[in-house]
Amino acid sequence: MSQLSPSVLCVIPARFASQRFPGKPLVDIAGKPMIQRVWECASEVARLDAVVIATDDERIESVARDFGATVMMTDPAHATGTDRVWEVAQHYPQHGLILNLQGDEPQMRSSHLESVLDLSAEQPQGDIYTVVNQMSDPTDWHNPNVVKAVLTSTGKALYFSRAAFPYDRSQSAVQGVGQGFSAEHTYRHLGLYLYRREALAAMTATPPCALEKLESLEQLRAFEIGLSIYAKCVVGESMGIDTPEDLQRLLPLLGA
Repeated sequence: MSQLSPSVLCVIPARFASQRFPGKPLVDIAGKPMIQRVWECASEVARLDAVVIATDDERIESVARDFGATVMMTDPAHATGTDRVWEVAQHYPQHGLILNLQGDEPQMRSSHLESVLDLSAEQPQGDIYTVVNQMSDPTDWHNPNVVKAVLTSTGKALYFSRAAFPYDRSQSAVQGVGQGFSAEHTYRHLGLYLYRREALAAMTATPPCALEKLESLEQLRAFEIGLSIYAKCVVGESMGIDTPEDLQRLLPLLGA
């Protein structure tokens, strides 16, 4: 457990040169750029001691400064948003907790951020904290773009996967898309991480592991190096925007 102050730094990584959706942080959603919506979500949480947008692009920097955000330009060579978050965190050494709020999560709610902060106090032995939804749609269970999580009864994460798991063997006689699906035990992972400072430093100092490369899930690196992840089940989905098609599906839900 960190001996530093429990004060919280929130970093919002935002990259312009997305391969599948270039410029997505600046895409307009009902009159506001996506990155502004994410920043406003964080700004609603009084328990965050600082909120910084981390980018490598002057266009994002300019727009973010115009709506009042604190912005830090970071190395364009970073492989992941987590590396970008750590670069910023090193300029804020007084904070013992670092929240990674991804810049392509315009549906994220301030209540989700509050929940993950509560969880760090409830489970002080943890290294990393996140949030999940209970999944109700069996088609999502089979969707590799929906990351699934399996938790213990205390909320400790056992594994994350793009595969359809865990499998309910009692449903083995059921036919169709829902075969094996357990609404009670299947969770959808949301893109939000709260790190103890030492855990974030360890993650970024370690190269990607085999399972991380296989599933393209960075949190599997945490398991590889012995870090614990705790998750809290929250109400309200938050769909990350990876493609223009994702945005078109989300716009009606955001009233745009």
